[in-house]
Amino acid sequence: MDRTEKDSRKLRARDLGIPFDGTPGKYTAITDVDGVQVGFSTIIQGDSIRTGVTAIFPRGADKPSNEQRCFANWFSLNGNGEMTGIHFLTESGYLAAPILITNSNSIGICYDSATKWMVQQQEISVANIGDIGLPVVAETWDGYLNDFRAFSIKEEHVFEALNHARESGPVVEEGNVGGGTGMASFGYKAGTGTSSRIVNGLNYTVGVLVQANFGRKHQLIIAGVPMGKELLDIEANASSIPDKDVGSIIVIIATNAPLLPHQLQRLAKRVSLGIGKLGGIGGDSSGDIFLAFSTANILNKSSTIKVAEFLSNEQINPLFDATIQCVEEAIINSLIAAETMIGYGGTRVEAISHDNVIKVLKKYNRLNDRKE
Repeated sequence: MDRTEKDSRKLRARDLGIPFDGTPGKYTAITDVDGVQVGFSTIIQGDSIRTGVTAIFPRGADKPSNEQRCFANWFSLNGNGEMTGIHFLTESGYLAAPILITNSNSIGICYDSATKWMVQQQEISVANIGDIGLPVVAETWDGYLNDFRAFSIKEEHVFEALNHARESGPVVEEGNVGGGTGMASFGYKAGTGTSSRIVNGLNYTVGVLVQANFGRKHQLIIAGVPMGKELLDIEANASSIPDKDVGSIIVIIATNAPLLPHQLQRLAKRVSLGIGKLGGIGGDSSGDIFLAFSTANILNKSSTIKVAEFLSNEQINPLFDATIQCVEEAIINSLIAAETMIGYGGTRVEAISHDNVIKVLKKYNRLNDRKE
């Protein structure tokens, strides 16, 4: 069910008084970038299935592939993971299909189903087959909470996520939802998170969506405070997942700032700094892969001569700053919004305690006034 402003909602980081730099957009979400739509399919079945699919459309779900095109690029901090479509993206400099995020064993079904969905949305013949873009499908591993051997994600779930994006509003659900359903970070339940920033002085917006599934508890830093180490001292570890840095994080960055592909790769590289602010290290077995796109330029396929607007490199620093801020907040939102989950084999992953987070922030005098 869609969550609107009037609905009861999960708490987010700012609701607890966690301080952040920068000015957020209206919804503090990737959907603050005009046209971006996000949809989910969340699959919780029996005692062992905890997984799902997240779908992102850069220009809205109703536009055909040949009108979805936007400049894009990607970066891998550590490549122990997968993101399809990036070879074409590197070659062409643009994205022309939805982005999906799921679990590690469901890349194939998501790719096939997204392609089928696009074909069904428009009349495709041999003459215009090139109008169907290559889907970007990224993954993180949810095998502690989800029985990945069950291959639970089917075509219907991918279609559900894609269609939900079409119907959804600007408020993006977080925590145990979509591809983030079975994910954990820093020893706590995490999953999907989002944030946005209005870029000071440039009147542009940067938005981020993450699927967070990385980090060890002692590494966690919130608002500059060694949160993980403090929490280890004041609470028992009720989670039953190993304390190993074996996870991953997928980050999608959207902006309406006019940027060229090489500039978008520079933006994607700055995600690493946001992860580092939280204590992430890009461990050896981590798949930390990031994609950035800009909705500013309309890439008209029919014209022979293309004309594009773009910011000079000398103006790009505020966008770097905004990206780092968004990533930091989106990951924390994924932790704060998530709820304790019991899954495959009785594995239990605790949600981070809001009360304990507040207690630690007070200790370091780092707590803002809480929202009512």
